[in-house]
This record gives sequence, structure tokens and C-alpha cells, in this order.
Amino acid sequence: MIRKTIHIDEEKCNGCGLCASACHEGAIDIIDGKARLVRENFCDGFGDCLPGCPTGAIRFEEREAPAYDEAAVKASRQKQAAEKLPGELRRAGGCPGSRTVALHREEVPAADAAQPATRGVSRLEQWPCQIKLLPTRAPFFDGAKLLIAADCTAYAYANLHEDFMKGKITLIGCPKLDAVDYSEKLTEIIRDNDVKSVTIVRMEVPCCGGLQRAAETAIRSSGKFLPWQVVTISRDGRILD
Repeated sequence: MIRKTIHIDEEKCNGCGLCASACHEGAIDIIDGKARLVRENFCDGFGDCLPGCPTGAIRFEEREAPAYDEAAVKASRQKQAAEKLPGELRRAGGCPGSRTVALHREEVPAADAAQPATRGVSRLEQWPCQIKLLPTRAPFFDGAKLLIAADCTAYAYANLHEDFMKGKITLIGCPKLDAVDYSEKLTEIIRDNDVKSVTIVRMEVPCCGGLQRAAETAIRSSGKFLPWQVVTISRDGRILD
């Protein structure tokens, strides 16, 4: 049948893997350092892989292709989930730095000499944590409490892990450095997953207002009524509100 699907220009592709991570259906793999559409019947033609491509190697085209097979996509997802190692969930393909992983840690006993109580314990629940690298759908989002934090907060506020990250899925970003509007992606994450609450932690500096506005816009646009709060950190590490 003739239908809309994607075409990947391998000459332009740099093998970053962002398209493979963005493809919810698993139609794209990274092979020999290049992105390839290896399962044409898994491509739904919506183009979630297009916006993240840094080299413009992906475009839509109308051509002969097998019909989108939703049942096969679901079966593949179930098979992949069953094959994952305990305590670890990964999306197939893509750059190793952007593959999704759910992190599970045992509580560290206070008396453990190898991990003394004075030593901090990471409370990061998943990888990646950068908003730009995270997929819009992942198993760790189901039933999650989201922490949307400006990346500088981890340096300004010493106890961010225990006071804010513990028990939450952490999404970090800087709208000034990334020069993007996060609201669309955050809307998809909140709308398309069973998110329970949202905590926004930002710095007192004006540029952090972009992160707060994006998160608030996403909550409204998702159509969900969720408990949410905003916490502002001062440059000298105090909670202002």
C-alpha cells in the first residue's frame, strides 16, 4: 500500500540514537553507527522521531510500505519487557547515553562501614534525566511523582537528593542553555502516562521562570488535575518558598 512513512538519509545521520529513543514503536535501530528503519510495519507515520534529529536526516515520504501493525508493536513491547534484566528496563537501540533505564537501589544501612551514614546516597530513579533526552513514554513514568528541576538546583541546594528526588522521577533542564520550550514534551509525558503529582524546583534567577512556565503549561495542557507545587532555591542554597 502507498502510505506516509519516514525516510532516513544515512549520509546525514551521525548515529546519535535520538530518533530510536523517540520512536515509541521500536521501528528504528542503530546499525553500524547509523539509524535505520528496520521494521516498516512498526512505523505509524506520526514522526515522533523527526523533531529530535540534530542533522535533519529524517523526513516524511509517501511510498509503498506495509501497513502499520499495532498488534505486532504491542506484542514486541511485551516480549521486550519480559526479557529485561531484573531492576533494569531499557529501550532497544539508540545511543547508550540516552537508553532508558529504571534504577532500583537497596536502602543503605546506617551501620554499613562501606557506606557510612555521612556519605550521600543517590536518589536518581531513572536514566536519562535530561528533559531533551527522555522519551515521552517509559515504564518508570507509570504511577510516578515527577520532579521537574532546573539543573543548577542540584549544585545550589546540597540536600536535593533526599529532600526532593527521593521517590520521584527526576527531569532536569535549563531553558536558557537548551534554548527550547519544554512545554510540548512535558505535556506529552504528563498526558500519556499515569503521573500522580508534579514538583517544580527552580532557582531564584529570572531565566528559571521559563522552566516553571513550561511545567505549568504542560499540566494545564495535559487536561489532568494533579497536585503540584513550585519550590524556589536561592543562589546561596536556601528554600525561598
